[in-house]
Amino acid sequence: MRRLLKIIGWILAALVVAILLLLSPVAYVETFCHAVPETDRYKPLISDPEFRRHEANTYLTYPEWHIVYAYDGLAEALKTGDEYRFGYFSSVKDFWAADCALTRIADRHGGADRETRMMIATIGVSFTLEMGLKAAYEETIGRVFALWRGSEKTPQDLVARDMAIDYAAFLRQTPWYKYPFQPWIDRLWAAPVEEPLRGWERRLALGGEWRAKIAYAGVIASAVAATGEAKLTIRSVISGLPATALSAIPDVSVIAESTDGVLIETPRYDRFTHILAEIAEAGGTIREIAGNDEIMVSLTMPQGTEQGNLPGEVITRLPRSGFDSDRVLLSVKVADLAALLKDRPIADPGLEHIFDF
Repeated sequence: MRRLLKIIGWILAALVVAILLLLSPVAYVETFCHAVPETDRYKPLISDPEFRRHEANTYLTYPEWHIVYAYDGLAEALKTGDEYRFGYFSSVKDFWAADCALTRIADRHGGADRETRMMIATIGVSFTLEMGLKAAYEETIGRVFALWRGSEKTPQDLVARDMAIDYAAFLRQTPWYKYPFQPWIDRLWAAPVEEPLRGWERRLALGGEWRAKIAYAGVIASAVAATGEAKLTIRSVISGLPATALSAIPDVSVIAESTDGVLIETPRYDRFTHILAEIAEAGGTIREIAGNDEIMVSLTMPQGTEQGNLPGEVITRLPRSGFDSDRVLLSVKVADLAALLKDRPIADPGLEHIFDF
């Protein structure tokens, strides 16, 4: 009995240490990564509260996108290698480093409410736990089975690669909990087992992971349904192009015209970036987005290259997990956005994303 109690004590102690380690980045950010708010004298063109967004949100949307980019990197790694080659821990480290830098600049622009900070902390801890568990498995057991298999991927490895590519693309426009994992589980098990050890290991490891995500997705979907989904459209003011030209762009709805410009409504997320790039390419000027005159964009550039003279403020520069390039997070005036988009088209290297509010 004494030995059993001792084992239970060690297990509880290990759990406490694990929890403290998971929460330590949150504690660091909340303690050391804040700044003094700055006075905002900008008078918005979009004054209707229903369509205005807090300017700080452009910076606070990045943590969710960092997770999207992590899966981009994993998909890239699987094109030529195996799961154990991905930088799980570096991706986690960069999440919290970016969160710290972005919390400071968000504070200067009005800061985040308690619910937003809680949301970022929650997804950060979840991401840390997920990446930690994947690293613990893939860099040990998964590596052994991959080395046993040899250089030629099994059909199950190919399913895992294709799923990662599809999942990364899906996340750019749609929340992860809406992803159809079950068809990929079916494909994983339908693929022929040409190398028994690796084939069955992938079936059990990835099938178990995807089933766990299905269960977790159900919980998240229920929580979102209870609180309401985020608004999926955003309004902007554009000048330099007539309303007819703007309405000809797919997914652009013209709301009104005035001396300030044309008020349009568009989808958010990845499609928003492509629409603004089309507007800039056609000669339009973006005057305002959701009542704000500053916004954050991300640029990609080869590792080791100089940033050059970029407009606005460089917030941070991070390596892109899975790629031989860096990501630069840049805060720019909305009025300078069209010129930036003309100089840096959506490409790699080039413009990666415009972070809406």
